[in-house]
Amino acid sequence: MSGGVSVWRQPAQVWAVAFACVVAFMGIGLVDPILPAIADSLEATPTETELLFTSYLLVTGLAMLLTSWISSRIGAKATLLVGLALVLAFALLCALSGSVDAIIGFRAGWGLGNALFISTALASIVGAAAGGSAAAIMLYEAALGLGIAIGPLLGGLLGEVSWRGPFFGVVALMAIAFVAVAVLLRGPKGPRVRIPFSAPFRALRRPALAVLAGAALFYNIGFFVLLAFSPFPLGFGAMGIGLTFFGWGVALAITSVWGAPLLLRRMPRSTAMLVVLPALAVDLVVAGLVVAVPGALVVCIVVGGLLLGLMNTILTESVMEATDLPRPVASSAYSAVRFLGGAAAPPLAALLWHAFNATVPYLVAAASVLVAAVVLALGRRTLTRIDRREADAAEEGAAVLIGDAA
Repeated sequence: MSGGVSVWRQPAQVWAVAFACVVAFMGIGLVDPILPAIADSLEATPTETELLFTSYLLVTGLAMLLTSWISSRIGAKATLLVGLALVLAFALLCALSGSVDAIIGFRAGWGLGNALFISTALASIVGAAAGGSAAAIMLYEAALGLGIAIGPLLGGLLGEVSWRGPFFGVVALMAIAFVAVAVLLRGPKGPRVRIPFSAPFRALRRPALAVLAGAALFYNIGFFVLLAFSPFPLGFGAMGIGLTFFGWGVALAITSVWGAPLLLRRMPRSTAMLVVLPALAVDLVVAGLVVAVPGALVVCIVVGGLLLGLMNTILTESVMEATDLPRPVASSAYSAVRFLGGAAAPPLAALLWHAFNATVPYLVAAASVLVAAVVLALGRRTLTRIDRREADAAEEGAAVLIGDAA
């Protein structure tokens, strides 16, 4: 915040985008509480049900390679509206579906819309907010924290009525967000800087970005085993799962917004990641060992949320500092690889569960997180740039936004 302007005194267009951000972030955990219900109602296997995450994340990751190219040509407002419209349309189709295969396909379309929205939301609110980038980033942090925490809770509440309920809830909220953005948001002034189609692909040739993206791929396997697989061994109803992941979301938001900056005041980014990743691996191992005890597994899930919040922000912030590439290019290239790791995790966890037992997916997730730590340790000489200076407010906010938008 600058010039004494309150963070809460913002133009209507800023609040419109902030509300849309809340709804978009709710989508991260909204499906979690209804996974077992979808499996039962549509006679789907857990592996098939887990593909709801896979199709969403796979398309989100691939689309991230194109979003900077698209938004640099049609503009931020148009990109936001297209993204919101796609999420609205495909959420409605999910709600009306009669088979798990249809929902898997429609979740892919949802992922495309989410990628378009995520890629331009930050720039839109920073450009429109009063009080400078610090005020804008604070609003983003509040929006993501609210969305990540409320998503599973709303999914649980509506899921108690029907597995279709959370999808209809997203449709209603996204329709309001679309109208608000369409009416209130003004396009940025000045000429657009066109980003080449090949920019994200060429970005991954940079050694530092390649190391961070590789680490993120393996880290995200651990992230999504914890998020997408855990509802099955918990054995709770929709509300119980919703409350569990409400706690996870609150924990993740707290460390994303406040915990990561505190940790980085005490150690460099590369060191912080090499501390957090082994701690996350330990948490996943413990989760695997206590998987038959629901209360203990809930504790591991919430503790995992604390560690994931730290890692998300630090890792994505590092991506922005690792090269001299434009932030949209670096973040889209990194996010594409990261989401591909997340896409592989849910069905892999379900297959391991049926082939062995519920402990094995968590142990494989822990091993994957340790591989991420090894990748960072081996490539640490390429990462000296990320430890040289602290990120400014815009960089921290972008790290929180992009890091928690998986």
